[in-house]
Amino acid sequence: MINFNEYFNRQINLWGEDTQKSLQNKKVAIIGSGGLGSSLGFALGASGIGEFTLVDFDTVSVSNIHRQIAFKVSDEGKHKSIVLKELIESRCPFTKATAYVESFDEFSKRDLKFDLVIDATDNLPTRAAINSWCQKNNQIWLYGSVEEFHGQVCLFEKSSYEAVFQITNRKPNGIACPIVMNIASLQANIAIRFLAGLEVQKDILHYLYFDKNGNLGIKKFNLPK
Repeated sequence: MINFNEYFNRQINLWGEDTQKSLQNKKVAIIGSGGLGSSLGFALGASGIGEFTLVDFDTVSVSNIHRQIAFKVSDEGKHKSIVLKELIESRCPFTKATAYVESFDEFSKRDLKFDLVIDATDNLPTRAAINSWCQKNNQIWLYGSVEEFHGQVCLFEKSSYEAVFQITNRKPNGIACPIVMNIASLQANIAIRFLAGLEVQKDILHYLYFDKNGNLGIKKFNLPK
């Protein structure tokens, strides 16, 4: 039997046993189990959050694997959300994950409540649907997107995604694997601070990028409320 305090020793040293135990009562939905969702599963899956809900209808293909770190070549053809569920639960005995093999539109019809919804999708219309559903249900959600060598993250509370971004069916350009993990890591840090009751800024767009000379830059923008 794995000891709770031993497993989470470093986090308990960071914020105390009471805060660590409080995470066991948190419910988090991750919409999308691809690049961002895979990295979020690694970053948050063993953090002590009590319950994860994973939503993704897609299956693993060989072209996914270089940037979707939850998957191996032998996972080709399996449903991403199910593979990620098994990975999360195998790494942390104190966490339960449920996989929904369906679109967000189908999932949104379920009467489920969460402490945080995390966007790990790769298209604008689905993000707009997440935004609308969260606004309707007074739900805080965490946006993330990535393309080429840049990405952006925002914890939405009062701002609206659709008021800031133009919604199109445009597909992202090529993506470097490490930037996916960078953006997912930023999302995960904001998520764990929020869930642990630490200070975190809402309705601030964080933009992380590498310029043409390879210099790392980070910009922040206040969003309209």
